[in-house]
Amino acid sequence: MEKYAPIALFVYNRPQHTLKTIEALKANKLANETKLFIYSDAAKTPEQEENVTAVREIVAGVTGFKSVSVMKAKTNFGLAQAIIFGVTDLLRQYERVIVFEDDLVSSPQTLQYFNDALEFYKTEEKLMHISAYMYPLNPEQDLPDSFIYRAVHSWGWATWQRAWQHFNPNIDQLIEGFDKPKIKQFSIEGKMNFWKQMQEFKKGKNNSWAIRWYASVFLKGGLSLNPSKSLILNIGHDGSGIHSNIEEMYNGELNMNKITYFPPTIKENKRAYQAIKTFLTHRKGNIFQRIVRFIKQKKY
Repeated sequence: MEKYAPIALFVYNRPQHTLKTIEALKANKLANETKLFIYSDAAKTPEQEENVTAVREIVAGVTGFKSVSVMKAKTNFGLAQAIIFGVTDLLRQYERVIVFEDDLVSSPQTLQYFNDALEFYKTEEKLMHISAYMYPLNPEQDLPDSFIYRAVHSWGWATWQRAWQHFNPNIDQLIEGFDKPKIKQFSIEGKMNFWKQMQEFKKGKNNSWAIRWYASVFLKGGLSLNPSKSLILNIGHDGSGIHSNIEEMYNGELNMNKITYFPPTIKENKRAYQAIKTFLTHRKGNIFQRIVRFIKQKKY
């Protein structure tokens, strides 16, 4: 078995975002001991050809890792299908995987965090997902370095083959597993629109792999590990992404410190849950702040 988990990096048509994501990954001290697998999606329209080509020129010259493999799709997969295919593909070869998209700037401590956690929880069946991102929570909550929580975040994450085998892409089967109490728990007591995302996928209004992965984990009784201070900065909330709006509320300061504490018991941290619920309740700000955000988004 590889000492360190391989990275699956999914790229498409954003050259500058891709470059920043790769440079940040290279700054991790475990980068030169880590295999990097880059999945480059093909252009969906002729207008995207130039940017896709520019991205492929960037990834063709990537160095600084134990090895670099580039898989270039001949037809457009779309983000959801690309991630499902790539993660499944790597987990046929390796027991664990780290997953990045092309708009995520990582802390130099991120790969260390992932690998330490993947090893620490390798036999804990209930721990199914490791997130590197966390909302900018109130520091007065004084949370531990890392904690366990029910929802999964898709901005830089890792998992094991033992967990990914439970991923169910079938939205009808997933929805059948929910009743009213579960919907309330799943949506953080209505503070986050997770259930709405499920319904919109059913109606063809989104194509999210992440909401189906969270639902798969939730229905299996699984939990996720999270840092209390984010090891990821999402630079894609500039209107350039497939599923992104102009948003700043979710970004905080990038944590540059090593995570040294991992919860020994697999149960949700109640204080962390309340801190997240409080953040989600107030994240959109007052009416004036909401109007300003709406105007910004309309410009794009």
